[in-house]
Amino acid sequence: MNIDNTASPTVALEQRRDCLEARHQALAQQLGQHELRWWHQAQEQLGQSPDALTCARLSSQCKRQLREQAIPDDGDWSTLQLARALLLARALGQQAAQDQLPLLRQLFLWGDDQEKVALLKALDWLDCHGQCLALALQAGRTSNSQVFAALALDTAYPSRHYPERAFHQLVLKALGMGLDVRRLHGLAQRHGVTLNQLALDLLDEQLAAQRPVSPGLPQVIAFELLSPAQRQRLLGLAEQQRLPPAWHDCLAPCAT
Repeated sequence: MNIDNTASPTVALEQRRDCLEARHQALAQQLGQHELRWWHQAQEQLGQSPDALTCARLSSQCKRQLREQAIPDDGDWSTLQLARALLLARALGQQAAQDQLPLLRQLFLWGDDQEKVALLKALDWLDCHGQCLALALQAGRTSNSQVFAALALDTAYPSRHYPERAFHQLVLKALGMGLDVRRLHGLAQRHGVTLNQLALDLLDEQLAAQRPVSPGLPQVIAFELLSPAQRQRLLGLAEQQRLPPAWHDCLAPCAT
């Protein structure tokens, strides 16, 4: 994956300090004595040498030093993912402004799929103002559904920073990968005529190819914004039993 490393922000990446502090506490509460000792040593090492090589080495060591378990009250994160994300945040916080984005890009390029997952899940904490948008868009080209889900689901980063076209592409790819788009933040706020048409085009493609209709498609459509022709088209498909049962409740108001 080629990522342009030439453009650097002129100001430092602004991190969500309250989120990061809460996550530090949540992680520490899950670590045993041996794990906590290693975790403190890792942070000290990174404080002394906050470079890409040190961060990558410590990130790799996490899987040997820490048990992977879900974080209580936040099952979307594991201890291993969170430790890697917090090491990254610490390294970034010790860089000069012009070095932060190159460091982030370098670690993304070096990382294995699980390290990429941790970075992308944490992107909204690491970058309040969308300076990492180009990296996020490049990462979204992956064919790995787990890596893509880390970027698209359960995070506010795309809804905060993606332009309309990019957000629509994100939605369509999530549908194509069979992901649960109900977990895509800001989807309701992005509903509109354009997204309606894109969703209906995808529906037509799937029906024409005799493929299963994406379960999440009704979540993408603003039914109140459908044109009369679009409503009639969907009602006709429902009457022909070509749409899954989940569509019927969504279409019921259209029939009245």
